[in-house]
Order: sequence, then structure tokens, then C-alpha cells
Amino acid sequence: MSEVTATVAAVSDQTAAKAEKQKLSNQFFKKGVCVAILSGICYGLYSAFLTLGMASGIWVEWGSPNAALSAFVVTYMLGALGSALNDTISAIWCVGIAAIKGKLGDFFRTLKTKPGKVMIAAALIGGPISSTAYVVALQMAGSIVIPITALCPAIGAILGRILFKQKLNVRMMCGILVCVTASFMIGSTSMGDDAPEGRLLGICIALIAAFGWGMEGCVAGYGTSMIDSEIGITIRQSTSGLSNLIILLPLFGIISGNGVGLSGELVVQAVTSFEAIRWFVVSGFFALFAYSLWYKGNSMCGAALGMACNGAYSFWGPFFCWLVLGVMAGHEGWSIPPIAWAAAVVMVMGILLIAMNPLDLFRKKEAN
Repeated sequence: MSEVTATVAAVSDQTAAKAEKQKLSNQFFKKGVCVAILSGICYGLYSAFLTLGMASGIWVEWGSPNAALSAFVVTYMLGALGSALNDTISAIWCVGIAAIKGKLGDFFRTLKTKPGKVMIAAALIGGPISSTAYVVALQMAGSIVIPITALCPAIGAILGRILFKQKLNVRMMCGILVCVTASFMIGSTSMGDDAPEGRLLGICIALIAAFGWGMEGCVAGYGTSMIDSEIGITIRQSTSGLSNLIILLPLFGIISGNGVGLSGELVVQAVTSFEAIRWFVVSGFFALFAYSLWYKGNSMCGAALGMACNGAYSFWGPFFCWLVLGVMAGHEGWSIPPIAWAAAVVMVMGILLIAMNPLDLFRKKEAN
């Protein structure tokens, strides 16, 4: 009887241990979902405060007819400057946090490795190209472009299939179709007679940002799977900010016919405009967590579900732009057409369909 009792006790202990392990696993999964959702919220906040910074202080003077700046400089060079300031300040936040956590040495060592170089390549795609296109699109068409840029998971899935032969099944193709339909819903708001001038071009430029971020996601997937996510974010933001400041801005200055000197003058004026730069400090802070929480959430609940939760920024972006710029700052023109709100929800559903089978959510619930 003692042997039977011992066996029963052992089985009971094993069952209890498995139940406890499953409980911890479920808690970790749910926490990952919350982290991934929070990353999308931070993305919306970063977009709102970045736009507010570019509508304050010296930026208001630059946008006035008396500024004597060409249309090219106002639209594209200032867009690159806004992106450069945001990513550079975000990089300073990253380096500071890495130093506090004692990871600064790891940052410099990782730069010399192959995964580190892959992250640099990904940052060059997502920084000077996509981030600048995103900021320019925001200035031209407003927060309506944010759901358009949320097409990047769909574009990433297509590019992953073409470049890396990754799986692209019927469900994912249906999700891509849903996302494209949502983008057409948003684009339809730029076709009316009352649409602001430049909105259609802004939406087209937003597609460039979506394509670049989709490409960045494909390239960075390799790098972030082999290095610390916080180190990866530091590399990403540092590369993006410096390449914008050192390469893209002077290049735009040359193209505009004003030479390299104009870029330096604009940077100095922007940094010394306290009324504006304070908002860039806030946007850089939220940009850091928009990316770092995305990577962390992906590692906790899986890249598929993490991408879907993060993709909800197609809603959070317009929402916080309306709240921060429209309600808090009192700027006009940040109201969102009802069809754009509906399209943002449709976009989230499409991203979820690309990332995972929605039925898995119910299966997990039943398994619990």
C-alpha cells in the first residue's frame, strides 16, 4: 500500500507541477500581449509629440511665407530634420539606459559582429528612407497616413516570401487583401473636392515608409534573433539618427541648391528652439519604447501575435494625434473622417489575420 501511495503522490506532484508551469506560461504569454499592445500605444504617442514639435517654435517660422525657404526645403528637408532629431534624441535615451544597465560595452562589441552589422543595414533602410518618408507624409496629409504605414506587416509578409521563401498561405493572403482594402478606404478620403492639398501625395509617400519598414522587418528579423533586444534598439536608433544628420540632411541641402551649410544652420536653430525641442525629447522617449517593447513583446508572445498587437497603432496613431494636437494643443485640422476610423479597425483585423489564425485565441482559452 505504501508503494501505491507513493506512486499516487508522485503523480499528484507531477500534475501539480505541470499545472503550475502552464499557469506561469499563460501569465508570461498574457504579459507579452500587454507589452506588444503598449508598444503600439507608444508608437501613437511618439507620432503625436513628433508632429507637435514640428508645429511649435522655430518650425512655425519656417512654415510661414516670410521664411524665404523653398517648397523643397519646407517639405522634404524639414521632414528629414524632424526625423533626424527624433531618432537622435531617441538614441541618446537608448545609450543612457544602456549605460545605467551596464550594457554600453555590449553595444560597442555587438557593432563588430555580423548580427550587429545586419541591424545597421536594417536601420539604414528604416531610418533615412522610411522614417523621413513617414514624417514628410505626416506633414502633408496628417494622421490619416498612419494606418497606411501600418501596411508594413503585409508588405513584410510579401517580401519575406519573395526574398526568403517564407510561408505565405491562403489565410495570410486574405489578411493582405483586407489591409489593402483598408488602405483604399483611407485613400478615398483624399479624392474629394474638400480634401486638403497634398493629401494624395502624402498618402503615396506613406506607402514608401510602409515598404521600407516592411523591408526593415525582414532584414532585422535575423539580427534581433541573435542579440539583446535593448542593444538592437540602441544600434537601430543610433544608426538612423546619425545617418539622417550626417548623410541625408546635407544631401538635401545640396539638392536644394543651398549647399551643406543650410543643414547645419537648420539643426542649430531647431536644437536651440526650446518650445519645439522639448516635444522632440518626449517623442524620442516614446519612440524608444515603441520599438523596444515591440521586440520584447514579440519574444514573449510570439512574433506573429506581437506584430498584430503592435499593428494596432493604425488606431492609436490617429487617436493620439487628435488628442495631443487637436484637443491639448488646440490645432485645427486633426479630426479624423469616420471612414478612416473604420478603415483603421479593418487594418488591425487584416494584420491579425496575417500574423495568426484568430481561432487560435479561442483554442488557447479552451486549453486554459
